[in-house]
Amino acid sequence: MIPSPDEPLALLGGLSAEAFLREYWQRKPLLVRQAVPGFESPLSPEELAGLACEEAVISRVVQERGGEGAWAVRHGPFEEGDFLALPETHWTLLVSDVEKHLPELRAWLEPFRFVPDWRMDDLMVSYAAPAGSVGPHVDQYDVFLLQAQGRRRWQIDTAPVDEDNFLPDLELRIIRDFTPGQEWVLEPGDMLYLPPRIAHHGIAEGPCMTWSVGFRAPAWRDLMAAWLDARYESLPPESRYGDAGIPVQDNPGEITGEALDRLMVGLREAMNGGDRELAHWLGCHLTEPKAELLERLMPPEPRSAQEARHVLARATTLERHGAARLAWIRAEDGVHFFANGRKHTLPPGAEPLVRMLCGDMSYETESLRRLTHGEEGAETLLLDLCRAGVLLPVPG
Repeated sequence: MIPSPDEPLALLGGLSAEAFLREYWQRKPLLVRQAVPGFESPLSPEELAGLACEEAVISRVVQERGGEGAWAVRHGPFEEGDFLALPETHWTLLVSDVEKHLPELRAWLEPFRFVPDWRMDDLMVSYAAPAGSVGPHVDQYDVFLLQAQGRRRWQIDTAPVDEDNFLPDLELRIIRDFTPGQEWVLEPGDMLYLPPRIAHHGIAEGPCMTWSVGFRAPAWRDLMAAWLDARYESLPPESRYGDAGIPVQDNPGEITGEALDRLMVGLREAMNGGDRELAHWLGCHLTEPKAELLERLMPPEPRSAQEARHVLARATTLERHGAARLAWIRAEDGVHFFANGRKHTLPPGAEPLVRMLCGDMSYETESLRRLTHGEEGAETLLLDLCRAGVLLPVPG
């Protein structure tokens, strides 16, 4: 259940979600002892290693004092023999998007949904051998580090990291000179929140597992590049500069102020496209799943319309696909609903349906039917989501 904004939460050390967002989010670290009291990981190290052997899973092993240099990174999928060949210390297995492969773990992310879904990236689970680490580093996203098994020592430094203070020629961006200002040892159930750009170093004190709930923040340069690509594709080739009625210039080499004005206005219009178009594009862009997840997890071919109608007619309960990303925008002309990068426009009366689809992870089919009744486009939306594999029948 999504927490109430003003409810004190053990997860946040007694702070409400509202207070945490106001005082800590993107501002400063927060250590919470027993954020999840008595936490016992439902996932064992052996199960995590088994997951890393699957083709559809994104995984890597980071080994200190291994390979050809000081640090070595190997990417999955792995085989059982790969783990047997590892040394007894100084290595870490990291598996991304675990909740998308193990639906039973999605419930553990519900308490974090006081942050908007479009910001949430994934649940990454790591297993570290004694002294295992990925080195001191800086992340560009917010992360909640929940200790799942064993003990891990976390060291942080809040001072900015100079760009030249990273080890050269490594796949990992490891800080060369790291001087921690604070450190703590976390035990199962303890949690550390870190905002972006805080240098940190986690070292396993014996075998341990850590859950990392990460929240992505799109880089402006990436958004700009993607938006300009989209605008480029949408502009017809014949749309170009025009200067009908210009006067004769006394010097043909001059780019006049009037010409500059026309060029700048044209470029702004070409790049901008208007706030409404930009909002729609953002909804699509921010709900696009990672490309590798689409390729590995989502159905390669959509269901037929007949198959989708059969599912909607027969299934008692539906659930959201673990890799699906949903969001919505309220607008003057209705409700814009986004699923995996696709936009659906619905009338204002469909807002309760959209709220349910985005707010819940599983749905009673009868409740969905009631909310679609009499709303233009609502039944078509459910059919499209079912065809695309965004909504799946729950075996019963």
